[in-house]
Formats: sequence, C-alpha cells, structure tokens
Amino acid sequence: MSTELLPDLLDATAAARPDAPAVDDGTTCHTYREVRDASVRLAGRLRADGVRRGDRVLVALPTDAALPALLYAVARAGAVFVVVRTPAPDVALAHVLDDAEPALVLTDDAALGDLARARHVPVRGAADLARAAATGGDGDAPAGSGPLAVDPVCLIYTSGSTGMPKAVVSTHAQVTFAVRAIQSELRYRPDDVVHDVLPSSFDYGLYQIFLSTVAGARLHLGDPAETGGRLLVSLVESGATVLPCVPSLAINLLRLLGRPTAPRPPLRLLTNTGAAMPPEVLAGLRRLLPDLTVQLMFGLTECKRAAIMPPDEDLRRPGACGRALPGTEIFTVDADGRRQPAGVTGELVVRGPHVMAGYWRRPELTDKRFRRAHGLFPQLHTGDHGLVDADGYVHFGGRRDDVYKEKGTRVSATEVEAAAYRVDGVDAAGVLPPVDGHDGATLFVVAALTPGDVLRRLRGQLEEMKVPARCVVLPDLPLTGNGKVDRRALARLAGERRG
Repeated sequence: MSTELLPDLLDATAAARPDAPAVDDGTTCHTYREVRDASVRLAGRLRADGVRRGDRVLVALPTDAALPALLYAVARAGAVFVVVRTPAPDVALAHVLDDAEPALVLTDDAALGDLARARHVPVRGAADLARAAATGGDGDAPAGSGPLAVDPVCLIYTSGSTGMPKAVVSTHAQVTFAVRAIQSELRYRPDDVVHDVLPSSFDYGLYQIFLSTVAGARLHLGDPAETGGRLLVSLVESGATVLPCVPSLAINLLRLLGRPTAPRPPLRLLTNTGAAMPPEVLAGLRRLLPDLTVQLMFGLTECKRAAIMPPDEDLRRPGACGRALPGTEIFTVDADGRRQPAGVTGELVVRGPHVMAGYWRRPELTDKRFRRAHGLFPQLHTGDHGLVDADGYVHFGGRRDDVYKEKGTRVSATEVEAAAYRVDGVDAAGVLPPVDGHDGATLFVVAALTPGDVLRRLRGQLEEMKVPARCVVLPDLPLTGNGKVDRRALARLAGERRG
C-alpha cells in the first residue's frame, strides 16, 4: 500500500516547479512555492488552535486562490477537511456540524458561524487565515505526530435518494491513488489552465485542485456565478484549456458559443462525470470548437472515479462511459451477488485501492455498500446497473432508483432523458419516475414546444411503451448545487401540479 500523503503531491511539484503559477481566481495568483509555504504556516496555525490528528475541520469559505493552501494545511496537520457549500439551509448545516463534530470551523458565513458557536465550536474567518498564511511561523509537525497514509484526510457529504447527506471517508492513500490513476488517463499538462467552476464541496470540483497539482498546471478557480452568461468570457479571460463539465454547464456553453461573434476559448479538453452528457451537446461543441477533445467518465463519491474513456472514444463506442482505472476493476453481479461474465447486465461493482473507507458513522450502510470479498481492498456495490463489454468498457444503465415501470415495461430515466435530448427543440430534460403510487413518469423539459409536441416527437426516438405519461415545459430545470438535475425539486413541482 502507498505511504504517500496528500501534501506530498504539493511538496513534489513545489520542489520541481517552484515559480510556476499554481492557482488563480482572476484577481490573485499564487505560485507552487507560495502555496506550499502558506500551507506549512497554516498547518502551524491550526495546531496552535488545538487541531489534532484525526480532528475534523469544517471549511466553508469562498472558492478563491487561498483555498488549495488551506486544504493542504489541514491535511498536513493530520486533520480531516470537510468542505461545505454556503449559504445552505440551517437544518443542513446543523446536520453536518452534529455529524462531523468538527474541532474548528473556518467560515465567514454568519448562519454557520452562529450554529457552530452555539455548539461551542471555535470559528476562524478568512481574514484571520490570510494573516496566518502570510506571516505564520514554522508549521512542521513534531516528530511522530504526523498522519499516516491510512489516516482519513477528507469527508465528502453526498446526498442519497432519501434522508440527510452522508459522508464518504477518504484516506490519504485512497485520495493519492485516485489522483494519480485519473491523471494517468486525463494527462493534464504543465501548460494547461484548468478552469474549475464546480463547487469544492462536490468531489469533481475538489479533485481539480489535486489533479492540477500533480500535473503542475495552473488552476483557475472561478465563481459559481460564472456558470451563467459570463461563462464564455471567463473561459477566454483565463485562457482555459481544460474544462471539467456537467451537462448543465456544457449546455450553457453551447448556447453561448452559438451567438454571433462569440469568442472562442482555447479549450483542448472537456471532461464529464456526475450525469450522462447528451451526445447532441457534445456534437455541437465539437462543431464549434474543432480542436476540442472529450473524455467521458463514470464515477461515484465512494470511489471518486470508476472508469474513463480514452480521448474521443465516445465517437467510436456510443453508449460507453469508460474503462476501469489502471490498477482497478469493474464487473457486474446478479441479484445474489454472483459475479457475471462480460456483456451481462447487473449491478456494477468496483474494486481497487480507490474504493474509499466507507461512510462516516454509518456502519450498516457501509457494510451494505463496501463489502470484502477476496484480498485486502473492499469492493463497492454501486447500486448502479449496466454491463461491462468484452473489451472492458462500462455501459451505464441507470441507478437502481432511476429504473421504473412504464406501461408494464422496465425503463431507465437515464435512457428517456437521453432520448429527449435528441428531440429537436428540447434544450434540457429531466425525468421524474412514478411517485406516490401515481401511474407513469413525468418528463420535464426546457423547450420552445408544447408538452404534446415534445411527447409526439419523443415517439420518434423511443419505443411507445417507454414514452412518459406526461410532459411539463419549464423555463429552467431546477439544479442541485453540483449542477445536476434536482429530482427532489421536480417531485415538489409534480406534487404542486397534482394538488
């Protein structure tokens, strides 16, 4: 097992490329030497504040050029960082505070600060941390007090289909293995500008910090507001060459690029995970950005990334979402947990050093999803269905809770959404499976069409028995903070319409 620690990634690049730009936010830019030195000073400040090995540190600060040094500092101190997006409902913030029981909260958010102080948790703001990063003392840990590679370094809260968010526990060894395995496939370059507008509370956004570090690339941390009308301008201004993307972001970029006289950013690589990317959107982006390469991926917070497609392989293997990372494997099992041969549909199982340590304080759920079969590492039973073909490519069939019956036929919401995107005039689509005993799914779309027109045209893309019972046209689809379709919000809309 690797003994590499997360801060080792930064230290290696800072030694090799000390004066190279590491991170900027459009206003401030830090070199790798500056990020490394700031992380050492901040680690010393955290220890002075009483943070000890294994303690949780809640981080809810703006996504700016100071963030990477802070996260590396928490890891260097042997603590566990928990990145939270604010503002958020008090009930959600209170849940994280009570569940993680942090030793320190780093935030300027008034609501979170008040909730933390009510629980007698100390709070530090951005200004205090900036002073410590600039002028703090020696942050080297006392001999023998530093973390081990098997120690936790990160909790990432992820929502399930029901209940409050649960936290995935990630160790130094699991994170560094995942970063290096992903980088071996994506191959970020030292001259790249990785333009990241995804929230750092979302593992896809968070890992851009670590991937950029390993590559020695420059990370541009953008404001989430850039996902709107300013996205294209921001890409041009930053000189972005790599864009980590979810479908809503790609759809918006395509719309902006389609405007007359729209500028063209120097993008060379677009990656996608978190939700299936509509092929029609990729075709449009490739048409308008001829030098663009696309790598589709399949992943879960529980293993960070499971599979990655070779560059532009989606053009040759439509429907596939990648091969297992080097040093890992993916296969399917039947309802009894028996391993199945290639090409047989079942539950996707992931095995390897990137499978995380389990769920924080959820032993029953951990035992259900993280099972030990043979060997040292647990295997992750994903709850996703699909198949692995004879060449090792994963074909995603949908989540277990996305599969439903329509007119007696088994249907995947993912399949219906993909078909809706093929309908001329549909800009965005989300499917709500049947709820509360009501018959038939509901298709929500953003389109310049009537609901009847959408369903009629959908019949040209999908078998009749899979066409949803009803369609609702909206001005915009509700999205989660990570840019995915918010199915809970769709359920509320459907309930209001039935009421």
